[in-house]
Amino acid sequence: MILAIQCVILCTLFTLIIIPSLYKNPISHIMSYPPEIRKRVESLPQYAGIIKKEEKNHLFKKLAAIPIFAIILSIAAYFSGARTFTSAFIHTFVLFFSVNLYDLIILDLGIFCHSKRAMIPGTEDMTAAYKNPRHHIIASLIGTILAVIEGLLSGGLVILYNYI
Repeated sequence: MILAIQCVILCTLFTLIIIPSLYKNPISHIMSYPPEIRKRVESLPQYAGIIKKEEKNHLFKKLAAIPIFAIILSIAAYFSGARTFTSAFIHTFVLFFSVNLYDLIILDLGIFCHSKRAMIPGTEDMTAAYKNPRHHIIASLIGTILAVIEGLLSGGLVILYNYI
């Protein structure tokens, strides 16, 4: 039951982080857009210097998030009773994977693919690219690999917590 509640809380927090910033400034999420949309945006003069900056920000955020999430999720696993590597790995994997699956089904396929507010100005004619689920499914598969990595890191951290 605790795991289910944690999954709901994380999905809610993820939504509150992603949706307002996506609707306020879609270009800030350009690295999460399908390649054909990114290619169009790169060709538009109003976004000339922005794309490279967003690429750097995106990479920095992703790399910084890995250890931060590992710490947060391992603490959640530990306080939920996970004291072994395996139990912490499974707990963390389920937490991360549930957010990943929620992101794919609700945010990407449900909202992103059908929301005009997520469209970047200058790409409004690319509705087929916005609605194509392929990019989102591939990203979700990568997210599953990240869930394994987070689970491994969190499992190791829980082992360390046992010695503190």
